[in-house]
Amino acid sequence: MEIENYSHMSFKQDQPNILTKKMMNCTRCSLRSGCRQVVPGEGSAEAEIMFIGEGPGQKEDELGRPFVGAAGKFLEEMLGYINLKREDVYIANVVKCRPPGNRDPLPEEVEACWPWLLEQIKIIQPKLIVTLGRHSLERFLPAQKISQIHGKALRRDFPEIGRQVFYALYHPAAALYNGSMREVLIKDFKRIPKVLEAIKNSGSEIEEIKEEKVPEQESLF
Repeated sequence: MEIENYSHMSFKQDQPNILTKKMMNCTRCSLRSGCRQVVPGEGSAEAEIMFIGEGPGQKEDELGRPFVGAAGKFLEEMLGYINLKREDVYIANVVKCRPPGNRDPLPEEVEACWPWLLEQIKIIQPKLIVTLGRHSLERFLPAQKISQIHGKALRRDFPEIGRQVFYALYHPAAALYNGSMREVLIKDFKRIPKVLEAIKNSGSEIEEIKEEKVPEQESLF
């Protein structure tokens, strides 16, 4: 491997860790004072696929890692269906701190974490962003309903992260105790390699989304 290529890879691998340290000191909303620790995200800085969920739960808050509870085990099971492991992808959440009682994050809390998530996407530069659940989907594609577009790849332009392909899935937690939804989620999940292949080729079958309002960002940097 050429020296400059190695240096570039080393630099990119360091960027998520540098950003994580900045997140640890964030006090932009009240969630930080009520949780045990920040849960920034984890995985490969070279990942082609980035999974984005809603926010940390109790187990994630205890360990400081995303998707480590029952939903996380199901996510790992599904990754196995497409011959991937956690370390092959990047996993993050819309909000980085656990909301009290696992309630839904408030709009102002999501807004406070939005710049952090955008920075993560800029660093990882995934070919595909997989949204897990409606909260993640609504942040990127606010006019879409998960019941209508789950298992579909949609592409749209963002000022901060450029043209990006999104693939909507139900949240693993919602499918844990619902057999029919579980089967739907597994079926949709198994299509991910085909979607990734389409992106790498012409991608002509991926629907373009242009009419949705892009959320405004207040810069942290």
